[in-house]
Amino acid sequence: MTSPEEGTVPGHPFPFVSSSSSRGERSAMGASSSPVPTQIGYNSDIGNLKGENARKLDLTQGVHTDLPSFRLEPNHLASLVDPRNLGALEATGGIIGLMAGIGVNPTFGLCVGGRALRPEEPPAGEKGDAVEQCTHESPPFSGTVEDRRRVYGSNVLPARNNRSLLELMFLALKDRVLIMLSIAAVISLALGFFQDFGPGRESGKPPVDWIEGLAIIVAIFTVVMVGSLNDWQKERQFRILNDKKEERGVKVIRCGIERIIDVKELLVGDIALLEPGEIVPCDGIFISGHNVRCDESGATGESDAIKKVSYDDCIALREQAKHEITNGHGLDAAYAHADCFMVSGSRVLEGYGKYVVIAVGQTSFNGHMLMTLRGDPDPTPLQEKLNELAKLIARIGGAAGLTLFAVLMIRFFVQLGAGEPVRTPNEKGVAFVQILIISVTLVVVAVPEGLPLAVTLALAFATKRMTAENLLVRILGSCETMANASVLCTDKTGTLTQNAMSVVAGSIGIHGKFARNLTGNEARTNSQDHDQPQERDITDTATELQVNREHADDFSIDQREINTILSPQLRRLFNQSITINSTAFEDTNAETQGVPFVGSKTETALLQFAKDLGWDNWKESRESAEIVQMISFSSERKAMGVVVRLRSGRYRFFLKGASEILTKKCIRHVVVSENADQTQHPDSEIETKAIDEITKDTISRTITLYADQTLRTIALCYRDFDFWPPPGAQVRSADEVSYDDFSRGMTLVAIIGIEDPLRPGVRGAVASCHQAGVTVKMCTGDNVLTARSIAIQCGIYTDGGMIMEGPVFRALDPQDRLKVVPHLQVLARSSPEDKKILVETLRTLGEIVGVTGDGTNDGPALKTANVGFSMGIAGTEVAKEASDIVLMDDDFASIVKAIMWGRCIHDAVRKFLQFQISTNITAVIVTFVSAVASGEGELVLTAVKLLWINIIMDTFAALALATDPASKSLLERKPDTRGTRLFTADMIKMILGQSIYQVAIILIFHFFGHTILGLDHSEEGVKIVTTLVFNAFVFSQIFNSVNCRRLDNKLNVFEGILSNRYFIMITLVETIGQVLIVFVGGAAFQVTPIPAREWGISLALGFVSIPLGALIRCIPTPPLERAFVKLRIMSPEDLLPTHHQT
Repeated sequence: MTSPEEGTVPGHPFPFVSSSSSRGERSAMGASSSPVPTQIGYNSDIGNLKGENARKLDLTQGVHTDLPSFRLEPNHLASLVDPRNLGALEATGGIIGLMAGIGVNPTFGLCVGGRALRPEEPPAGEKGDAVEQCTHESPPFSGTVEDRRRVYGSNVLPARNNRSLLELMFLALKDRVLIMLSIAAVISLALGFFQDFGPGRESGKPPVDWIEGLAIIVAIFTVVMVGSLNDWQKERQFRILNDKKEERGVKVIRCGIERIIDVKELLVGDIALLEPGEIVPCDGIFISGHNVRCDESGATGESDAIKKVSYDDCIALREQAKHEITNGHGLDAAYAHADCFMVSGSRVLEGYGKYVVIAVGQTSFNGHMLMTLRGDPDPTPLQEKLNELAKLIARIGGAAGLTLFAVLMIRFFVQLGAGEPVRTPNEKGVAFVQILIISVTLVVVAVPEGLPLAVTLALAFATKRMTAENLLVRILGSCETMANASVLCTDKTGTLTQNAMSVVAGSIGIHGKFARNLTGNEARTNSQDHDQPQERDITDTATELQVNREHADDFSIDQREINTILSPQLRRLFNQSITINSTAFEDTNAETQGVPFVGSKTETALLQFAKDLGWDNWKESRESAEIVQMISFSSERKAMGVVVRLRSGRYRFFLKGASEILTKKCIRHVVVSENADQTQHPDSEIETKAIDEITKDTISRTITLYADQTLRTIALCYRDFDFWPPPGAQVRSADEVSYDDFSRGMTLVAIIGIEDPLRPGVRGAVASCHQAGVTVKMCTGDNVLTARSIAIQCGIYTDGGMIMEGPVFRALDPQDRLKVVPHLQVLARSSPEDKKILVETLRTLGEIVGVTGDGTNDGPALKTANVGFSMGIAGTEVAKEASDIVLMDDDFASIVKAIMWGRCIHDAVRKFLQFQISTNITAVIVTFVSAVASGEGELVLTAVKLLWINIIMDTFAALALATDPASKSLLERKPDTRGTRLFTADMIKMILGQSIYQVAIILIFHFFGHTILGLDHSEEGVKIVTTLVFNAFVFSQIFNSVNCRRLDNKLNVFEGILSNRYFIMITLVETIGQVLIVFVGGAAFQVTPIPAREWGISLALGFVSIPLGALIRCIPTPPLERAFVKLRIMSPEDLLPTHHQT
């Protein structure tokens, strides 16, 4: 952060350090008293990252490092790059002092056989001789490879403490619900053994009471194993993904010989080579090279290419910048995008060069970011709610058990006093234990054993389906967190856009306007087909009409149909203007196995444009051309060109560059028409026309139109010569003619508009997010105009929204920030710190925040968010490490699927709760009433019956209700807030209605069944009534599980049931199982086969749950909500979120 001692030269966008700087490094190094820029080549949109708000390394690490042979500490070297500090590098002695300090020969590199060569002792020429000469003993060149690795580290990160399966199981057991279940299981098992094998056991009664406790233990084991195996498998899958990406070779110079080594073998001091397409593996200082430009968007968020120049050139640029600023001149863009620092994680776009490695492993920018992101995830909202539910159930169940125990003990003492019934001392002890068992049984019945299983199964099922849809879930809990995500903060570059420039509009000649996907993008042409003025932020109506007035010959066409308006000779000219006048090329991507173009983003966009149109292969065109002279790109002329010799013996000069400059050099333009003659020969003469005043106006309008839409405009033009060099031109050498002598009198071929296009499906995904109540906010390092354009295209920027720049947002008072953030839709020129502050502010406001990103700079915000999404293909290792979910196909639209599946999981848990709590309430009330009413403490439902019911309402119901697939209808409601309870008013209404019905039928038939059915009180009659009650209760649960498939007030509970084969199969298994129990399970379950009449009654009583559910749904919810609030069943806050209702 900029200290008070730092100042800023007026008009200069980056800070200067004064002579009183307090920085430790500068004081220690004896900094010069003259003002020295801390950095060169950073415009204001990234200055925040690389200057005042850059992430600081912990310089206390390595203070006591043993430096037997080296003069520079590892963290001092790392701090040169992060933040980039040219002043500190200068104080170190520049590139020469740096390499001397770490002991490396700038020409011959390190020698793996011993130490580095000193600059004054080059090898004799052979590898063996070079190794033999590595014997000089003066430090730091006397340090061995082992010394270098010990002091500066290896290019590997410390192995993450990946938890074993046993550790994951132990962590899973810490869940409060499972702890409660474990206690209940131990007590139930102990008392079960006492009942089965203790005194007072009835002869002939099977010893099955202990099975209840065992069943709970099995349920706990299943939950722990399924959850732990899921976590272990996902972590292993992610680790394999990263390990595979890390396997690559790097070219270095060692002992004067170029060789390829494993990236993990790189050392500080290695001279590494740069090639187009390479990912920079370590931090370093650029030594030398030709036209090296790097894309640092993945590491820093800077979307413009950064040119790499030597240290000496950096110093010269700084002095020139100071001179121009002092004289009141503006700063050229070249200064704002050039430096000598190589940042790990950036990609080389073009050029070749070499650099010295100064930081590897965890001290590099990439490595340090990865290390800071390691940590355990926070509890998810659903986990927090389930923990609260566990506490509530424990309290209610405990209170019910204590109440029952007190009631039964009062009756027990009354019986003791009255002497009725007559009991022996042993029988009295058994009776007391029986009271304890009944009370504990009530508590066990109240505990929802299947709840953790329902959550685990829902997560396991969803993550498996999500993996099939290219969503790799690293943190299982993140799935359900996404259900209620209320804000999504997304990066622009590489997330909303493709991070690859593409041609999206253009003008061939003067009148042929084209646009990608013309339908819906008519505003990108200014032809006569569209006579409405474009919306612009100007007030001068006359000016607006002047800008948008049309030419009579203008016409529009879709980009895919360009070939229909081009004659064969014009098509070949257009293609050659792109393919020959370019240095980009195709190369195989090791990760995707695709063959993308590699080079500057502008050139790759043009080459891809030609390829998509099916024009002649770039390689064949380039190799067949006889190149006479090349004019490399220069920031002064803002153009590049090439002169080729034609087969006719004439010469053609192709030129491309900034349209506002090159169009002024043109005096003619090619002619196109809507109906081009396709029969002409490619060698035919190209029709051209002179540029007059009206034509100049058309050109100006076109450039202005594209500029207003933040498109980067490129002009393609050419000129033919009869001789080369042209007569009268200044000739410097045989292949070098002065550019100014022949770069005029050009013929305009086309003006091309390029931009980083949106990913397919982004507009629809943003619209779906808005429909689902998820606000999308965009954070980008680009300027306000570009950010606004992309945000409008995506549908992010809407009426009433706010766009703000990062520095302004960062400077806000925290209280003001809380007021601004709800209206903020676009954060432009933002640094990673700005994005993190935004996420923290949103979380302070109670929002559940999802963050997307693909770059290293997105890491802190991804980790801070509730859920972080990274890109599997374009995403950096840092982004993936920080994320919870990896989008394997890099499709932003996949986030909508994540929201759907998250809500599906959340609904599955709620469906299960709606089902099980109603069952639990019924079981608790029936157990309580029957225990109090029975003089012998006999229960309606025995332990074995309760076991079967628990299996139905726990394992089977969890599996059935957790496997409903996600549907788009889940996006039709708003997300719940973090404070929203698990139970909505509709759920409570259904739970109470079903529970009252089930309690009523069970108790009525339990106490009055003989009278209703006309049966006597014989043993057979008692068994028939008992079986009917058991049957009715079971079928009530089976039909209620169908009823619980809906959480809203819609009546069709069978919607989508055929798409869930698990539900159908489980319902069949439950039904068949119940029939078998009645017919063959008499001894264990104390039931008997019943006649058809009783079967019909029990089935009818169960089926009533479905029409009863429809009737309950028709009851208006608002009056009940108010009643629930008065009864303290709900709190007023629970009324705020949208409920599941029509």
